[in-house]
Amino acid sequence: MAAYKLFFKKSVQKDFDVIPKKDLKRILNRIKALAENPRPVGCEKLTGQERYRLRQGRYRIVYSIQDDELTVWLVKVGHRKHIYR
Repeated sequence: MAAYKLFFKKSVQKDFDVIPKKDLKRILNRIKALAENPRPVGCEKLTGQERYRLRQGRYRIVYSIQDDELTVWLVKVGHRKHIYR
């Protein structure tokens, strides 16, 4: 299987700025793994959307997958309490 390319929405940088470094490192490792397998065990398709959610500790990673272009777009990264506001 070919590797997917990862792209980040501009707003994701702001999300990263408020996450502690130790948590951010784990989140970035989880995101890197999406290039090889964009639908890992534990990911959930969001109801009514073409997006997926992946947990990393108390944080959530929201992303969309374009299989025809082999791309993954990171849409939002945040604390579980604030991700869907």
